Amino acid sequence: MKNVNLESMSTDELWELHQAVVTELVQKIADERMKLEARLRKLGADGSGVLRRERRPYPKVLPKYRNPNNRSETWAGRGKQPRWLRAQLRTGKRLSDFLIRQTRAVSS
Repeated sequence: MKNVNLESMSTDELWELHQAVVTELVQKIADERMKLEARLRKLGADGSGVLRRERRPYPKVLPKYRNPNNRSETWAGRGKQPRWLRAQLRTGKRLSDFLIRQTRAVSS
């Protein structure tokens, strides 16, 4: 691009330059987007442009802790602690107080 002295240009000339730059940028962005979307389709993306992968199957985790006040509330020990457990721990109880005793299957 040739050297342009913006300070010597009139307001109308600057506005025309601005419009030309915006038009060119919009076209280049659209071209790049089309190229990227084509590459994503080749890689296996869906229509939203987000790559979808199969989620890894996780085994079912048995609960390790139970709320003594409401026996239907349990926690497996993964993720955030449930509110009932946090409240009990704040009162001074220990995590081991809520453990569910696992019975072992006796083999014969």
